[in-house]
Amino acid sequence: MKYQIDHTNVFQYETLVDQSLNHIRLKPRTDECQRLLSYRPEITPVTLTKEHVDLWGNHVETFFIAERHQELIVKTSSVVSIQKSPFIRMVQFSPEMEKIFNSDLFHQHYLAALSETNYTMLYKNQIEEVNRIIPQSSNPVEYAINVMDYVYRTFTYDGEATEVFTKAHEAFDLKRGVCQDLTHIMLGILRSKGLPARYVSGYLYVEDDSALVGDSATHAWVEVMIPGIGWVGLDPTNNIEALEQHIRIGIGRDYQDMSPLQGIYRGGKHTLDVKVKVQLLEQN
Repeated sequence: MKYQIDHTNVFQYETLVDQSLNHIRLKPRTDECQRLLSYRPEITPVTLTKEHVDLWGNHVETFFIAERHQELIVKTSSVVSIQKSPFIRMVQFSPEMEKIFNSDLFHQHYLAALSETNYTMLYKNQIEEVNRIIPQSSNPVEYAINVMDYVYRTFTYDGEATEVFTKAHEAFDLKRGVCQDLTHIMLGILRSKGLPARYVSGYLYVEDDSALVGDSATHAWVEVMIPGIGWVGLDPTNNIEALEQHIRIGIGRDYQDMSPLQGIYRGGKHTLDVKVKVQLLEQN
């Protein structure tokens, strides 16, 4: 699959901004299943960007605007090719895989993906509630799928119920939220059971008349580490594997590691308008 992604962020400030320093994580990754063919950022007021790769291997672009402005526009255009095959539900969890999964070395290596964070923390009573409902399994593949199904069926997708700073335990009690919240909840459950899992930020391609949700802005989902296979993507918002329709920008422990736009500025409050368009260019 080949896609073109056009992403526009428009910041409107209530007063003139003297200067601003900004970081964006909007450049899709290149890895074994995804290839970035082209990428072009366009920033208004015009400025130069400086790029570096962060701890998680994500592309970060930094730019400084010294001139006074009351509007900041960040546009990016990307072309990405993806080649993935569905397999997770067909995986047989072998004794060799189980031995690796239960080893100290495995858990030490993926400690960052096992650690509770401020965004993914769930209370003890919430974990107990989950354990009463989700079928328990020593097979991490089976369990991860059960968790995805539980989150999808238990929590309502609601763009008005939460905000960007909402934590997993707060969204859990609300029983609603957006893809970011559902991903944080799923991460909290998986990590409580010793499954290495990480936050993925990216885009979702939704065909006409599709029931999938999450394409109006950047999307979020979970990747679980399965010994002998690697990182497997699961989308609790839509209860599906993250395959050819999921375009990865970056990874981290939670949203804070992968916030698409971060910045500081001198001025009043601001509003943000986000538009994302994902267009299918070629189909395999």
